Amino acid sequence: MSHSSCCVLLSVSLALCCRLWSVCADFPAVFGDESSGFGPVFEEQPVDTIYPEESPENKIMMSCRTRANPPASYRWRLNNTEIVIGNDDHYSLMGGNLVISVPDKSKHAGNYSCLASNEFGTLVSQKASVQFGYLDMFSTDEREAVYVKEGQGAVLLCDPPPHFPADLFFRWILNEFPEFISLDKRRFVSQTTGNLYISTVRASDSGNYSCFVSSPSIAKSVFSKFIPLVPIAERESRFSPCYILCVCVCVCVRVCVFSPIPQIRWRKLDGDLPVHRHNISMAGSLLHLYDIQYEDEGLYECEADNSKGKDRHKVHLYVEGAPEWVEKISSSERDIGGDYIMSCLASGKPKPHVHFLKNGRMVPYLYYLTFDDSGMYQCIAENRHGTIYANAELRVFASAPSFEWNPVKPKLLGAKNGRVVIDCKPRAAPRPSISWSKGTELLHNSSRIFIWPDGSLELLNITKSDEGKYICFAENDRGRANSSGSLSVTDATKITLAPSNADVSVGKSARMECATSHDPTLDLTFIWSLDTHVIDFDRDREHYEHKMVNSTGTSSSELLISNTQLRHAGRYSCTAQTPVDNVTASAELVVRGPPGPPGGVRVEEVTTNRVRVIWSHGTDNLSPISKYTIQYRDVREQQEWREASTSPVNVEGNAEMASVINLTPWTEYEFRVIATNTLGTGPPSDPSPKITTREARPVVAPSDISGGGGTSRELTITWTPVQPQYYYGSNFGYIIAFKPHNDPEWMTVTVTDPQAQKYVHKDSKIPPSTRFEVKMKAFNSQGEGPFSVSAFIYSAQDVPAEAPTVIEARTLSATEAVVSWVPVQLQTVEGYQVRYWRESVENEASAQRALVSSRENHTRLDNMKPNSHYLIEVRAYNGAGYGPASQRHKIYTKKARNRPPKIIGTKINYSGTTINIAWEQVEPLANESTVEGYKVLYRQEGQPSGMLYTTVKQSIDLPMKKGDYLVEVRAHSEGGDGAVQILSSLMWYLGVKLPIEPLSGKL
Repeated sequence: MSHSSCCVLLSVSLALCCRLWSVCADFPAVFGDESSGFGPVFEEQPVDTIYPEESPENKIMMSCRTRANPPASYRWRLNNTEIVIGNDDHYSLMGGNLVISVPDKSKHAGNYSCLASNEFGTLVSQKASVQFGYLDMFSTDEREAVYVKEGQGAVLLCDPPPHFPADLFFRWILNEFPEFISLDKRRFVSQTTGNLYISTVRASDSGNYSCFVSSPSIAKSVFSKFIPLVPIAERESRFSPCYILCVCVCVCVRVCVFSPIPQIRWRKLDGDLPVHRHNISMAGSLLHLYDIQYEDEGLYECEADNSKGKDRHKVHLYVEGAPEWVEKISSSERDIGGDYIMSCLASGKPKPHVHFLKNGRMVPYLYYLTFDDSGMYQCIAENRHGTIYANAELRVFASAPSFEWNPVKPKLLGAKNGRVVIDCKPRAAPRPSISWSKGTELLHNSSRIFIWPDGSLELLNITKSDEGKYICFAENDRGRANSSGSLSVTDATKITLAPSNADVSVGKSARMECATSHDPTLDLTFIWSLDTHVIDFDRDREHYEHKMVNSTGTSSSELLISNTQLRHAGRYSCTAQTPVDNVTASAELVVRGPPGPPGGVRVEEVTTNRVRVIWSHGTDNLSPISKYTIQYRDVREQQEWREASTSPVNVEGNAEMASVINLTPWTEYEFRVIATNTLGTGPPSDPSPKITTREARPVVAPSDISGGGGTSRELTITWTPVQPQYYYGSNFGYIIAFKPHNDPEWMTVTVTDPQAQKYVHKDSKIPPSTRFEVKMKAFNSQGEGPFSVSAFIYSAQDVPAEAPTVIEARTLSATEAVVSWVPVQLQTVEGYQVRYWRESVENEASAQRALVSSRENHTRLDNMKPNSHYLIEVRAYNGAGYGPASQRHKIYTKKARNRPPKIIGTKINYSGTTINIAWEQVEPLANESTVEGYKVLYRQEGQPSGMLYTTVKQSIDLPMKKGDYLVEVRAHSEGGDGAVQILSSLMWYLGVKLPIEPLSGKL
């Protein structure tokens, strides 16, 4: 079988299959109070629209809404050409929304964008397409029937009608709407072509199939003419060669359909399948990857394995994605005369093209800013999979220095011998020059004093003499300003007790303590961290607990680590922090535990039942490894992991290889290794690459050999097939040896289907009911296995050679007859078949049949037609078939039974002990039998039986009884009892007659 491959190009957005682009940050938050005004900010933008050509709505609404102060005005573009509202009756504005009335495909299809403007500038919305959708009806031509042999595969073609857009959803109807076929491991519907694939056709698949197509974009569905599928049964089981149908379907779907149905496995050849981001359905035929990431790109393989062999097909998945922002512009204010480079960086595949708009027009980078550079800016990144926008407002300003929004902190604190930085950040344009003074003393850079380029003042190794008032002066060509704050110096914080190192086993507890001295006027906080990560005591309360004790000038903190795990090992730091300084001390926690997973597991020296497994040591977690355990599983059977038999039996902790023995030939395995030390058993390694043990001749023979029966001159042999795990090799099959009992010569036949359960040997020379000795063995490409224990079965009987003799055939009524015969004196007769049919009205093929045991020589025939001539014949039969027919006998059924009598009166006799029921005389029609009398059934309601009376009169006296009673009257003739007339209900209580209502019906 040849290998094939196909390529899937998948356009995705990382984290989402369809990405919504976002608007820029809130402009007013950048510039202060909204009352000062701000440029447009999009709150609603146009989206791609598909307008159904058959839509009863005669308009399209494209949305556009912004927040702006003053409110924005709106314009629209179609394919980058501005729409002039008023010149075309099809277009109108509703707020910022564009309304397209009576849409016309030739005029209104295209890409639309909205422009929103106010005095601060113009923004352009994302582009949104308007397209016209349709789904035509299927062709009215009749579909040809598909004839397929049972056990083979079939494809029913959908051939969907012309449509737009392409996102159709396909289902198939079986026989009538809405009976949709369910999908399983045998049946698959391609969502690319709509075709229905059936891997193994069964008799139950017979029926009429119709392809049902839905377009979710325009909410329309159509279905095709019915396609008859006709499975063709074969007397003998035959197996067609394995074949594959592969379909590549987005999102990352590959379908493999085989016959016979195989085990299917998926793998990624250059990595692992994405964990938690894939599922496999339809018995393995369908692999679905979701939340696609760039690292999912690579080569995927579908492997199918059945009794005919193994095959693999590969598909390369290329992952591309729409642009996503790595860095984007944001609203800002800039000094006049300064340089400003707007920076935007987008990821995506293919690499996105990035360009800028200012007030809706292309703009270069900005240098030496002027007031004219103020406006609304947009950064646009696009590739073939999408476009994203980042919006921002730039304001260029000039002003004298001002500390109104950011004055120097009025109260400043510093720790003795520590460092303090005082910020000075006035608002000014152009950028001002900065100077500092302490009181009236002008400050200059020295070994302890630094004035940084951004205007900040830094003081080092401060003492009490550094306390005082510090003033920041700012000046530019438009004016000057100053702001001041007072510095106070406090005592430094010191560690008086540092935490100590600890060494514990997994599950035990550890304790660390930290104490400090500090300025009593300051609040102190302790922060504990593990390897620089701050411990969250609320989230990790299961393992961490801390206690804190405060007193004047000193404080301590105790950290308790309970039920320690390996992840709790590391360097713990205690940081004592005040508003002006902090100090840190740390200690190491060692946690000893079970070993980690071994690495690099691989398999070498593969034989029929033995392999060598090699691995590398994992971490021992500070406790030496004492032993290794090797586990294995059968990949085909999807078994649970089992402990392997090894050589040596005990694998020591310093080993890096061992042999696994007692494996099964020609079986695909994977292995893993687990390490153990005195503290426990660690997690297993990753599984080894899958390997298949070498082939060997089979050692298991078929079981439950039996058989017999069948048609004449046949020997039927049955057995229970060998399970696949005992095939031990390819080209597996069976050899059957058989001979008549006491005959020295064996005959042999070969059966190549490993799943076969029956073989029928036909030979005109086989004597009937002869005892045969049968034995079987299995074979594969490596040779033959041992024979099974012999079984003894009998060849088929001959059909009876003698015809029964009919001795009586007579009618009982209009619909019944009885027939009897002389039995055939043969031991092989299993029973008799009686056939009867209407002469000159029905053909022999449509005859009614009755089967009678060989112990009987008569039967009753029913369901016959009245007033008809019937032919009757009898045959003997056995397992080999039917013998010759008796002579045909002719009978004539009687005329039809009569209509029901009409009850005309009910009357209580004077004595009060009986009631008289009267009815009209039944006059037979031409096709009815002559009335011979009447039958009256008198029974209590709810009881099946009662008193039966016969009479030739048209009335009868019945005894009065307490309770509810029914009276049934019918005519009687040679055609049988006629239809019944029911009188209900007669209720007698204390001699009082209640109303009587006659009801006609059938008994």
